[in-house]
Amino acid sequence: MHYIKSHSAMRFVTRAVLTIICLNSASQICNAQQASTPKTLSGTKPLNMQGDLASKMIDGIDRFLLKEIQATNDLRQLHWKPDFTSAITFNKSIEPNRKQLAHILGLRDSRITFVAPTLTGNFDANNKSPSLIAKGNGFDVYTIRWPVISHPHPNIGDATIYGEGLLLVPTKGKPLADIVAIPHCDQTPEQLAGLEKGIPLESQFARLLAQSGCRVIVPMLIGRTEVQAKLTWREYLYRPSFELGRQLLGYELQKVLACVDWFEREAKSQKRSATIGVIGYGEGGMLALYAGAVDPRINLACVSGYFDLRHDIWQQPIDRNVFGLLNEFPDAKLAAMHAYRHLIVDAAAHPIATWPGGRGAPARIATPSNQRVKGELTRAYKLLPSKLHNGIRAIYPATTTPTNTFLDTNVLSQCAASLNLPALNSKKQLPKLTSQLQVSNIRHRRQAEQILKHNQALLEKSQVTRQGFMRKLNDEIPNGIEAYNKVKTNYREVFRDDVIGSFSRKLLPVNPRSRVMLPLKQDATIKGDDQIIRYEVVLDVFPDVFAYGILTLPKNMKLDGSEKRPVVVCQHGLEGRPQSTIGKDQFQYYKAFSTTLAQRGFITFAPQNIYIFRDRFRTLQRKANTLGKTLFSIMVPQHQQITNWLKAQPFVDSKRIAFYGLSYGGKSAMRIPPLVDNYCLSICSADFNDWVWKNASTSAFANRYTYANKGEYEIFEWDLGSTFNYAEMAALIAPKPFMVERGHNDGVAPDETVAYEYAKVRRIYAKLGIADKTTIEFFNGPHSINGKGTFDFLHKHLDWPKP
Repeated sequence: MHYIKSHSAMRFVTRAVLTIICLNSASQICNAQQASTPKTLSGTKPLNMQGDLASKMIDGIDRFLLKEIQATNDLRQLHWKPDFTSAITFNKSIEPNRKQLAHILGLRDSRITFVAPTLTGNFDANNKSPSLIAKGNGFDVYTIRWPVISHPHPNIGDATIYGEGLLLVPTKGKPLADIVAIPHCDQTPEQLAGLEKGIPLESQFARLLAQSGCRVIVPMLIGRTEVQAKLTWREYLYRPSFELGRQLLGYELQKVLACVDWFEREAKSQKRSATIGVIGYGEGGMLALYAGAVDPRINLACVSGYFDLRHDIWQQPIDRNVFGLLNEFPDAKLAAMHAYRHLIVDAAAHPIATWPGGRGAPARIATPSNQRVKGELTRAYKLLPSKLHNGIRAIYPATTTPTNTFLDTNVLSQCAASLNLPALNSKKQLPKLTSQLQVSNIRHRRQAEQILKHNQALLEKSQVTRQGFMRKLNDEIPNGIEAYNKVKTNYREVFRDDVIGSFSRKLLPVNPRSRVMLPLKQDATIKGDDQIIRYEVVLDVFPDVFAYGILTLPKNMKLDGSEKRPVVVCQHGLEGRPQSTIGKDQFQYYKAFSTTLAQRGFITFAPQNIYIFRDRFRTLQRKANTLGKTLFSIMVPQHQQITNWLKAQPFVDSKRIAFYGLSYGGKSAMRIPPLVDNYCLSICSADFNDWVWKNASTSAFANRYTYANKGEYEIFEWDLGSTFNYAEMAALIAPKPFMVERGHNDGVAPDETVAYEYAKVRRIYAKLGIADKTTIEFFNGPHSINGKGTFDFLHKHLDWPKP
């Protein structure tokens, strides 16, 4: 389950209990069972796997995903069809690549046109300081801000995001070039300009470029200081942005590109060509690489402390997570997109750091070997004709001993040469302050709050955005179910490929293995347990990936095919197991629903889903995201294989297989049945709500409910805000029966938001003329199975008599 009081995993399953369960499920073979009970199901091989099958499953999926990541080394899959006839034809031919890159970076908002940055002063409490704050060796330093994007909303007000930072202007003559100098996220613009301590003199590249005659803008980035215990500001802002189809790094990239817009506009107004460079270190290097790849107006990009083989990006800070990055845009391709311009890679030490995790995602940044950098650059050359190799090059440290310098005078001299500038002025003369500096933490807070506010404006408008997205399907509702289903196919494909993510692999032969389980120890709360038979079942899915679960059969049913019964797939929640759905005392929230339903005559199957072992499964989500995939990219094929196998059993009615999930299993009930046709209905218990709001809201009211500040760092899904909330997911289940089970005391969300989101579902079914196929049951209870209205719903729509 993903929400119990503490907004975290269900903690009622203790480690000791889980250990006992694992041992029991591996050892309870039928040597003490009645001789008449088969040790294996007919048509299956003996299941001989020992130990914790759930743990083995997670290990196998991990191996599978790592191999899939490794497979991205094949450059043929990069959708790369450039025309190298000229720079013009090249840029035209890769425009679809640039649009796709902009899309996954979240560059979806139109930038504001402005005449020039505003000279601001330091915005301190008195707001009296002048904007000119220092004089350097041939340049002046001003504090500035500039408008970037806006998304006004009547309930939010002005949600404009501004860039803020420093402007370094030569005091004599016209600027030789315009440069955006981007610091690492934990550096200040003032440090880069030599106004504050913290950066070596030879690495103060904003100062060095300004005293060499360049006009330089130094934007401030959001840092990795903590907003809450074990949650950084960058991750906190990344979370709702990602859910809404944006990125924190995308917002910062917009700030950089807004400066490029200004440079170009001014050059055009003065009837001259713009000479534009973007140079950065660490997170600034990342932004420089993306900016140069996405925007051909940039003549030079210099990337320091970032360029690498990106296979381990899932280990790096999660705010670097870009959905589907490795499928199309490894660093090699980003480099190749700079063809006919200049890209310089400074293989300096990266800003090394480690985050242990907790509320936020565990992460680390390490410096790659020169060999890895060279390898990625070699892959870039393979994408280009040899005549263009000279424009893309790397500079390696003169010593193998790590230093704290980056973008030194050697690198900057080559940058200057690439822009046809005179020799770099490398004097170590620091600027003299003429006014007090900005208060960095106040400026940082202001920048962060602008992004939060912009996200909340997007969230407020997201329902309208989704209505526009779903319009073609909604327009078919008056035309009846057949027309609705026809159009729904297209939306299912978008949901499968762009939201959930799908592997282009065929399922393996099922290769079923099974073994009988002994009945549970007699428990006063479990009556009639001796009237059912349970089998552990394992099925192959993909290489290294298998599905595992517990099949429960009423003992009095015939297995020879002379009778066929409906099946209910009973799905556990977060950190749960199939065994969680069996007993009552130890697993009170489940109320033994897989056992109880079997006692009512249904066949039940309780699968092991992936969300178990905390960081072990959460890092699976991170690995999958690099490929444009999610946990459900594995779970959907697992359930496809499970239901394929169930359908093939002689005692199963193939048209009556239902899904019933609690908590994270309820989350599964919204995502798996729309994509697995074998499911004839779905029940979402203890999860249904305004899911986008729950993930993206940072309002004070939502603080109790939102995941934005909780420990489930894997929970966020790319761009649901503009595509599929729960009502839209339910629209993909329709016209099949769909039900919501909701306890008034469930902390998932307030009753009001649950009811509001469900009302949209009810309207779809009613307008299709099938209102009887959907319902919601509210009950006085907590985050748990209620087992009353839902059981009636199953009996009705699976056409099975009540006991």
